[in-house]
Amino acid sequence: MRVLLVEDDARIARDVAAALGAAGYRVEVCGDGEDAWFLGETEAYDLIVLDLGLPGLDGLAVLKRWRAAGRHDPVLVLTARGTWSERVEGIDAGADDYLPKPFHMEELVARARALIRRSAGQGAAVVRVGRVSLDTRTMEVRVDGVPRSLSPLEYRLLSYLALHRDRVIAVTELLEHLYGDDDAREANALEAVVARLRRKLGAGVIETRRGFGYTLAVDGPAGGPADGAA
Repeated sequence: MRVLLVEDDARIARDVAAALGAAGYRVEVCGDGEDAWFLGETEAYDLIVLDLGLPGLDGLAVLKRWRAAGRHDPVLVLTARGTWSERVEGIDAGADDYLPKPFHMEELVARARALIRRSAGQGAAVVRVGRVSLDTRTMEVRVDGVPRSLSPLEYRLLSYLALHRDRVIAVTELLEHLYGDDDAREANALEAVVARLRRKLGAGVIETRRGFGYTLAVDGPAGGPADGAA
């Protein structure tokens, strides 16, 4: 899962990025309003954590521009502006949730998880798809009730497929949401991750749709021409 963190306080940005990273998210940090506006306009994120007090362009103005441009990425607003009227203004501008400073990191991570799940149409903390269950709170993955140990990258890939269970995910979309700008986004690298996941999860859990991408099997192992090696 790909998260954009927009925060100009270096200490807060470092702590929030570390907490979200430990929760399994790929975090990109931006400290300027103009840069944040450009990134939100041109890149796709599973969540944007947005501070309102930004240099260059105020966070509220950034949010309004994103929404006016038709960008619907879920946005969690962070701000020291604590009055109810300012919170209403942020929500009316298009924020999906609002967390005043100071805050507990555990609450921020819990709100982030909830926003990402809801944006994907998943309400429960435990996401179940076919034989797979994925606990978004603990990052525990089970297949047929048996725990499986995954690397952070493998977990991000599986959770993205699970949260978007109703469609086939293109390779380009997976690369965009799994890797940061400093990583090599190559299809063969993704295929290697899928191959490792298949070995850990078992046959038939991840399906390949030739020419389209990947999806999770909803009803258990799937055979036939739609299922294939990475």
